[in-house]
Amino acid sequence: MVQSPRCSRRSFLQTTVALSASFAAPAFVRGRNLNSKLQIAGIGADGKGWSDIREVGSHPQASFVAFCDVDVARTTKVRQYVPDAPIYQDYRIMLEELGDKIDAVTVSTPDHTHAKISIDAMNLGKHVYCQKPLTRTVWEARQMRLHAAKSGVITRMGNQIHSHTAYRSAVQLIQDGVIGKVKAVHSWVGTTGHGRSGFSERPTQNDPVPKTLDWDLWIGVAPMRPYAGPRIYHPFAWRDWQDFGSGAIGDFGCHLLDPVYTALKITGDPISVVSEHSGINDEVWPMQETIRYVVPGTEYTAEKTLPITWYDGGRRPDPSLAELAKGQKLPANGSLFIGEQANLILPHYSMPYLNRPNFKFEPAENLNHYHGWVDGCLAHKQPSDGFEYGAHLTEAVQLGNVAAFFPKEKLEFDGKALKITNKPQANRYLTRQYRKGFEIKKLS
Repeated sequence: MVQSPRCSRRSFLQTTVALSASFAAPAFVRGRNLNSKLQIAGIGADGKGWSDIREVGSHPQASFVAFCDVDVARTTKVRQYVPDAPIYQDYRIMLEELGDKIDAVTVSTPDHTHAKISIDAMNLGKHVYCQKPLTRTVWEARQMRLHAAKSGVITRMGNQIHSHTAYRSAVQLIQDGVIGKVKAVHSWVGTTGHGRSGFSERPTQNDPVPKTLDWDLWIGVAPMRPYAGPRIYHPFAWRDWQDFGSGAIGDFGCHLLDPVYTALKITGDPISVVSEHSGINDEVWPMQETIRYVVPGTEYTAEKTLPITWYDGGRRPDPSLAELAKGQKLPANGSLFIGEQANLILPHYSMPYLNRPNFKFEPAENLNHYHGWVDGCLAHKQPSDGFEYGAHLTEAVQLGNVAAFFPKEKLEFDGKALKITNKPQANRYLTRQYRKGFEIKKLS
């Protein structure tokens, strides 16, 4: 492990401001031979972080040069993967000390830390691959999009099924007009909003923090609270908690709604959103939820607006809506596109089918989502699913979470102003209060 003095937040911020003001292109393009390897640092080293590192690292021109995890006990795999690579607990120290030795980063950490880490990296000219959901709040998603555009780096959100043949085939079929214009969409997942930790209220214990874990850095932008464990917050059950995770729609919305947004080319902000659920408090997300969106129509929709309905926790659409052919059934998780001429059913991670027998099609090419990002960094060409797109999708996902605090009330959203117009008290849920030293610089 690298023995480094903790850099001051002031020092790190001074560095990021100076560099973000000076660069005209990312460091990799400015200072390196485009035929050399992309030098990458992995932030988040186990769980999804480990799988992201392994997949990105399988590209022949990708080279991991450093790793970072707030819990060094979770760095065993990466130590074996690249034995000579330095290990850090604090990504800020890593970026400051290694400088232009790092061209790009993968960010595979809890939702609440995505925006802060990614924006700091982008402002230093680093390309960023960030896990879904792109951010924890609507405001952060907007800021990710703005910072990515200003920095000019190559970005990609980590919803890898975006590049899979199943989702790409569904996009192709819909855009080819096989089912006609789309009238409505229903998407569902069996995952519940909470239950991983076994708690529905904040635990009262104040357990000793493991020596391997920097709890202050793990909390990051969120309000400080005592450590409780194991497995109440870290390393996995954080998805339950509103301060850290985004519930079921945060976990799966950027997967299941991705082919919806991609196929229909939805780029406008939601017009309204309504949530109905099994109950919510100030700590965890609802166990079961139905969220109804209205979004602007496009050239692929039947009307000027499109209804999209999300279900989780075991809820799902009425199967009769699909008008399934004999022997067909709705999948456990997936989406239903109701078209003017036919309906398309897209299982999660499986090939689409139409509600008519014997329909055949040529599957779309299966692409490697991770390699596509590396290729984009090397060529300085933005692939699909960058932060411009990913932020729009994440804003919709997190707007659904805002609606959860006002069950059965329709929230009307002005995306341009980033404001809920008919319920002023809902606007505080679009963003958060940032802990001192972990603020995110606002762009407009």
